[in-house]
Formats: sequence, structure tokens, C-alpha cells
Amino acid sequence: MPRTLDGQITMEKTPSYFVTKEAPRRIHNMSQDTKLIVVVRNPVTRAISDYTQTLSKNPSIPSFQALAFRNGSTGLVDTAWSAVRIGIYAKHLDNWLQYFPLSHFLFVSGERLVSDPAGEMGRVQDFLGLKRVVTDKHFYFNETKGFPCLKKPEGSSRPRCLGKSKGRPHPHIEEHVVQRLREFYRPFNLKFYQMTGQDFGWD
Repeated sequence: MPRTLDGQITMEKTPSYFVTKEAPRRIHNMSQDTKLIVVVRNPVTRAISDYTQTLSKNPSIPSFQALAFRNGSTGLVDTAWSAVRIGIYAKHLDNWLQYFPLSHFLFVSGERLVSDPAGEMGRVQDFLGLKRVVTDKHFYFNETKGFPCLKKPEGSSRPRCLGKSKGRPHPHIEEHVVQRLREFYRPFNLKFYQMTGQDFGWD
């Protein structure tokens, strides 16, 4: 990371950090004062979204159901599949809490980031000790994408929206498959709510 002067904040984002076993130790060795922001969303929706992204790059992959379950008839969820494993947030947080106290974390709701971007960004700014500069006047909802976009700054030609890979329509997944995954994640979600002191309302 570059050197940071007083009054500066250095930020970096990588989705895989939260689920990479070695990451907490490495980051702790670099700086024990690091503040950590984790964006989480309903793990069932997250798994389907993950699959949708892979499917767009490789249309010949097996069905979501075939990948999510070890054996179709038993309904045993395959935690070896990364799309499923990533959503077991309590397990990943357990690993991080061995190196950082809970006070170093801010958990941002992916759902609220879409429904109330200014509210979630307000929490981020408070957590980082920043003045609340980004407010609701900086966002508008893009109906086509289904996501909020940043309004264009002065002198810029167009607003900033999420890239092409975001907001793709998800393939149809049968309800019994979705229900089985909800049941699978429920105890992990409840543990995550207890660990973070936040109820994300996924159940």
C-alpha cells in the first residue's frame, strides 16, 4: 500500500479478501489499525448472481441445481462450490475476528446499498470519520440497470453507473432449489447476525 499522510485515507477493494484464509493475517501484519468494510447480500441471491456471471462467460456449464447440490435426490448442498461457500459469512468472519476486533468492521447491506445508497454511504463516511459529503443528491435510480447511479460531477459528460457485468437478469431457478438453499443458509445467517449485531433480514 502507498504511504498515507495524516489527513489522508488509503483505500483498496478486492472481493476475495473476505473469503481468503490468509488475508486477515497478512493485512494485520501490514497494519493492525486497518478499518474493514464488508458488503454482504442475501447469500442465496449472491450465489445465483455468481452463477449468472460465470454462465455469461461460459454458457456450457452445468445447471445451477447440478452445481449447488452434491446429489440431486438428497438435497445435500455442495459447500465445495465457491458460489455457495462464499455466502457462509459467519465462517469467514470467524477467521477475521482472530486478527481484528469487531469495532474495525463495517458491514454494509448490499440490498440497502441499492434501495438507500445515500444512507449506506452515510454509514461508511461516519465509520471512516469523514464529513458526510456524499448524500442523496448524488444518486439517481437507473430503471434499466435496476441500480442507483452516481450523478455526473461538474465537467463530466455522463453519470457513473455499474458496468455491463452488473444487473444482468438471473436465470430462472426452481423455487424448491431456492427454498433448500434458504434453509441451508439460515443457521449461518443467524450466527452472522449475532456476530455482527445486525439483522440483515434475509430470512
